[in-house]
Amino acid sequence: MDIEGFRDRLKKRAMGKAGMILIHNGIVRATSRDGSKCSKIQVEVDRERLQEIVEATLGLPGVIAVDVEIAQGTLRVGDDLMLLGVAGDFRENTLSALGYALDRIKKEVTKKVEYA
Repeated sequence: MDIEGFRDRLKKRAMGKAGMILIHNGIVRATSRDGSKCSKIQVEVDRERLQEIVEATLGLPGVIAVDVEIAQGTLRVGDDLMLLGVAGDFRENTLSALGYALDRIKKEVTKKVEYA
């Protein structure tokens, strides 16, 4: 994943209307939430559901552009898992929209299996 290219695409789509761009860069870590070791993960992505969430996020107050890249398949520790970007008019709208989209994507779009 190319975070600079991702940012540039998002900035271009915002067409000078954004006052803030936030980018979440999720990476595979070496431990699970419970502290157990993890060497790799298997990721599945529901692309249709992802598009629905992007469209819902675009409908939030102040949101100008949204972009998402999610890796699918087997990923190892340190690999980029997801880039999620939101361009918005003001800080509070942009922060809120990024949190909204990220929470929904994690719950409704991605399925992960971790391997020790």
